[in-house]
Amino acid sequence: MDLLRGGHGDGHGLRVAALLRRSHPFDKELQVAGLLIDHPAETIRPLLGERVARLLRLHGPGAPAHGPDPDAESLGHAAEAGRSPGLDAGVLEDWRPVLELVAAGAYGRTA
Repeated sequence: MDLLRGGHGDGHGLRVAALLRRSHPFDKELQVAGLLIDHPAETIRPLLGERVARLLRLHGPGAPAHGPDPDAESLGHAAEAGRSPGLDAGVLEDWRPVLELVAAGAYGRTA
């Protein structure tokens, strides 16, 4: 959880994750990518897996414009919409079970 507190601190990641939770309720990895939208992909990959890191790479600096990956496109749209303050996005602790679930899946794929 300390890694998450190292972001911009303006709640952007929380807002993006909340939007993705509403639009993609069963895609936990996409939601976590939204939560970590302001973090470097390569610091995330060992903890949360290749898909989360790939989504962050496709969204990060130097990434191609929205392209054929619909999940990356959804992440980009949520990131833009999440820039508007006022969305009640909850608190960081609400995301602990989702992070643990995604981390367990990432660990299971590497073990």
